Order: sequence, then C-alpha cells, then structure tokens
Amino acid sequence: MKNLVSRLAKNIAHLRKLKGFTQEEFADEFRIKKSRLGAWEENRSSPPVEMLMILSDFFRLPIDILVRHDLTKADSIPSIDIGGQRILFPVQVDMKNNDNIELVNLKASAGYLDGYADPDFVEELPRIGLPFLRGGKFRAFPIKGDSMPPFKEGSYIIGKFIEDKTAIRRGHTYVVLTKEEGLVYKRIYPDKHQKVLHLHSDNPRYEPYSVAARDILEIWEFTCSINTKEFEKEENDMTKMMEMLTVVKGELEQMKKKK
Repeated sequence: MKNLVSRLAKNIAHLRKLKGFTQEEFADEFRIKKSRLGAWEENRSSPPVEMLMILSDFFRLPIDILVRHDLTKADSIPSIDIGGQRILFPVQVDMKNNDNIELVNLKASAGYLDGYADPDFVEELPRIGLPFLRGGKFRAFPIKGDSMPPFKEGSYIIGKFIEDKTAIRRGHTYVVLTKEEGLVYKRIYPDKHQKVLHLHSDNPRYEPYSVAARDILEIWEFTCSINTKEFEKEENDMTKMMEMLTVVKGELEQMKKKK
C-alpha cells in the first residue's frame, strides 16, 4: 500500500510538470490550497477518491494507471510501456490549453517506422491545434495513393491513438503501423478472436490482406480529415461511383456469408 501511495505522489508531481503548471497554478486550477497539493506530492497525505476522479479526468488517464504505475519513466514525450502496450499520455497542450496534434508530414512518414517510438523524432514533429478534438492523443498522417477514396495524396487523416486493439470497431477506418507495411490507412475487419485483422481498401482495385494483431505497432482511429487540394468535378463524380461500388461489394459479401 505504501508503494502505491508513493507512486501516486510522484505521478501527480510528474504529470503536473508535464502540463507546465507550477504548484501554485495547479492548486488554483482545482481551487485547493498549495500546501494541500504539496502534501500530496510529498507523500504526506493522499487525495480523496473524489479528487482522484477529478485528476483522472484532467490528465485523461485511468485511476488505475495513476495509482499503480510509475509514470516518471515518461520524460519529455509522455509515453510508457505498461503490460506490453505503449501508452501515450495526452497531456501536451498549446498556449490556449488545447491538445496538440502532431503532424506527420510526407518526409517524416518515410522514417516513421524507425522513429515512432523515439522521443527526439516525435518532439521534432510540427503541431497543429483543433479545439473540437478533446479527450485523447491525436496525430495527423498523410494519405498516399488512391486506395481510400475520396481521400487522395495531399490529404491528412487525423487519428486518435488506440491503446487496446480489442477496442477496434469492425468496418471502421484506422491508420495502422506494422513492421512489414509501415503506415497504411485501411478499413478493418477483425476476426472473432481479435487476433487477426483483415485490412480492406475502399477502392475495389486493391485486394484486402490480413495481419496478426501482435504485429501491429500502433493503431490510430479516424476522427477527421484535412484536404489540402480542391477536388475537380470529374473526381467528385468518380468518388460517387467508387462509393456505390463499395456499397455493392459490401452487400455481396454479406450475401455470401448468409449462404
């Protein structure tokens, strides 16, 4: 029990510093006395359950992680390996206290497989802010090729980091990082045991393929997109046709399963 309380004390101080707050500023944020915060961080007393819930919401981390794990192992880039999973802390903010979205441009995407877990690589990524994206860790990835219409090269997919692969929703789209394929943006259909993921392109010219869940290094769920080029009228017409083909393909697959 003492170890848990000690970890919590260190974690509160560490996460506060990652947020860029002084003790006085942090105490003001929660309308508590600075001396009370100091007692928590110095392990002279512990926050009540209600405050633990507030801190959990503020740092957007489960209470279990706040209490049980030594988060001081995460330095300037807030991430840590817990139970074989890499947890990213969504605590970096801009001057307006909005979450930063790390932008992986085309140049950075070429070296992403080697640098995704390197704090120096991530620190060099440019950042943008979208105030309507809250409650998670977000990163923007460039689109390559034409496998996922209507998105084309020059577009960016903004994904939310997924810690637990069993949270993947069947038929939804994700940015996936694997050792073999690097970064890809696909529609995912997990098998019933969530051990194999079938990756589909919305463009029927590209064949689906499968990867083992254990071989996935990172996965980011689609939240929104940014188009940097205007679509021509002909492209919009083609997009509608591709969407119709995708729907028909899906209906045929469902009919085959029912037989």
